[in-house]
Amino acid sequence: MIEYWHNPRCSKSRAGLALLEERGADVTVRKYLEDSPDLAMLIATRVALGNPAVSEMMRTKDAIFKELGLSKTDADDALLTAMAKHPALIERPIAINGDRARIGRPTEALLELL
Repeated sequence: MIEYWHNPRCSKSRAGLALLEERGADVTVRKYLEDSPDLAMLIATRVALGNPAVSEMMRTKDAIFKELGLSKTDADDALLTAMAKHPALIERPIAINGDRARIGRPTEALLELL
């Protein structure tokens, strides 16, 4: 079962979901802007992604990133807390399958979870 953090307004997110469904994946959609992951879930997802820099999990070019005065070099805790409070900062889409996760950029990266 793949948990898919989805924003239906995002073309990349829609494309990733379509790709997984075309390949027959069992997908549970989580509209993360409405059902936001908490700090613990974000930390677990980072581990599942292979412990990338927290900024790689974020939409650093999003206006809210700048409005909050965030920087890619901020402490991990500060960036993770910002994502928990402002889920629009979470890079999309993210797919999680057990203890593995991938960010769907490029979309084909999601296929690694199948």
